[in-house]
This record gives sequence, C-alpha cells and structure tokens, in this order.
Amino acid sequence: HQGMIDHVGRGLYVSKEMDLTERHSFVEVSSFAPKAVICLLSALNYHGLTTQLPSEVWIAIDRKAWLPKEPRIPMRVVRFSGQALETGIDERQIEGVRVRIYNPAKTVADCFKYRNKIGLDVAIEALRDCYRNKKGTVDDLLRYAHICRVANVMKPYLEAIV
Repeated sequence: HQGMIDHVGRGLYVSKEMDLTERHSFVEVSSFAPKAVICLLSALNYHGLTTQLPSEVWIAIDRKAWLPKEPRIPMRVVRFSGQALETGIDERQIEGVRVRIYNPAKTVADCFKYRNKIGLDVAIEALRDCYRNKKGTVDDLLRYAHICRVANVMKPYLEAIV
C-alpha cells in the first residue's frame, strides 16, 4: 500500500484518492489547531460575502493560547477573548473534519472591529451582502456588534442599507 497516502503536516496524512475541496486548508488548520475558529476574510469568503480571495487562512485563537505553526499553510492569526471568541461559532463538516467557523453576522461585526487590518470597504461590502442576502438579521448584526464593541461604528452603515 505504499504511495497511497501523503504526509501533509505533523501528524497529518491524507489519502491520494481523496477529493480535496477548495476548503482543504480549513480542514488542515482545524486538524492541528482544533480550538481555532475560521474568521474574518476566510469566513467572509466561505459565506460568499466578499469578492476577496484571501491568500492566507484567517483564524481566531484565545489571547493566551499557543500560536499554531504549520509551515505548509499560510495563516493570519488574530487573538480574541471572552464572548468575542466564544459566540457565533458554527460547526461544519468539511472532508469529514469538524471545522469551526464564525457565522455571517458575527463575521461582519469582526470585520468592523478589524477594519484597520482588512479595510473599511471590505467591512461595508460584507455588511451590505449579509443583509441583502438574508444571511443575518438586523438584530443578529447589532447583537454581535455589541459583543465586539463596534455598535457605534457599525450602526450608521447598517441604517444606511436598511
């Protein structure tokens, strides 16, 4: 059976016969950092809320957690804590692996929180798409905005599109 699996990372192997999806990098990240949550640009892309195609997998980890290192996967790590880390997480099965990813409304609030890193234009586009495509209600968006402490920043943009 030699040559039927590939070694893809420390303790990670994948069958050569397996059909890898475009989300395979999420699977790899979730396999070696199971507490990490896919966030920001990667979550926006997953939910279809941006035209951006991130070159790195954006993950959120606890402020005090060890920094995951996997040389094969380009990652951008942001540190969250408390409710900002724990709320709004959806669990998905991708290639048979549990992947934790923030829901659309929480992702939009995170984008406003990290607007200096990803761009205000990206956050506004995500807010507009989330609302128009019914991926998050106004109540959901505001609830996560309060949790992320960006309600005052986000409210005027939300009022402009509602």
